Amino acid sequence: MPLAPSDRLSSPQNPRIKQLLRLQQKAAARRALGLTLVEGLRELTIAVEAGVAVATVYSCPELAGEAGLAALQSLLAGRVSVPELFEVTRSVFEKVAYREGSDGLLAVLRTPARTLADLRLPPNPLIIVLEAVEKPGNLGAILRTADAAPVDAVLIGDPRTDLFNPNVIRASIGCVFTVPVVAAPVADILAFLQAKSIRTYAAALAPGARSYTACDFRPPTALVLGTEADGLTAATRAGCDETIIIPMLGRIDSLNVSVAGAVLAFEAVRQRKAG
Repeated sequence: MPLAPSDRLSSPQNPRIKQLLRLQQKAAARRALGLTLVEGLRELTIAVEAGVAVATVYSCPELAGEAGLAALQSLLAGRVSVPELFEVTRSVFEKVAYREGSDGLLAVLRTPARTLADLRLPPNPLIIVLEAVEKPGNLGAILRTADAAPVDAVLIGDPRTDLFNPNVIRASIGCVFTVPVVAAPVADILAFLQAKSIRTYAAALAPGARSYTACDFRPPTALVLGTEADGLTAATRAGCDETIIIPMLGRIDSLNVSVAGAVLAFEAVRQRKAG
């Protein structure tokens, strides 16, 4: 049965359009409603295939084209719970779109609610822990790494950005939905890892830090990284089992946190595959 839009929205004053703008701009609104936005067929497909509930879909036929609308129909067809569908005029869609070159598809998703207790880890997990991450681009890039490596979970301690900020979803290309992600106080995360006998490695510029290539990441491992500006707090570093470093052979003394996370994660995967 074809999926038909309920209505065509042409006014920026429409309450639905106003809600889209609030969800785009306000973390408090996203948290209060338990909703977020995803723009683009690729990201929406990843979210749907990951089992995320879709509340509403907005399409702009002029931007999506026949191929985009057909792909959307195919993606949503046969779902037990079919979301509401609305067409939006181009001028209105361009007000609510948050990236250039949009493909004319925007969806409201019900954000997954995850806690540490919800995590189902394999017997020998590999985990990334981020303390006080604040840049959506960095978080999104790390989530892409976590999906690609792969990493079993990304735990965010005391985050300074909304995990389901639309810019995180965009930067992660939807991998925020494919990788188990949990936000919690850093102390709770370290206690959780200790209780599960997962060894924690703090990446930090500190005396006595070992090169990451000299470490054995084959047993249960958590790689703990801080912000670019401040690094890990002293308390978090002290709460980890060991401090490691990526040796810098040039003039700078550190890498972007997302690059550092990728270097460490793929080294851990390399070791595990090598046996």
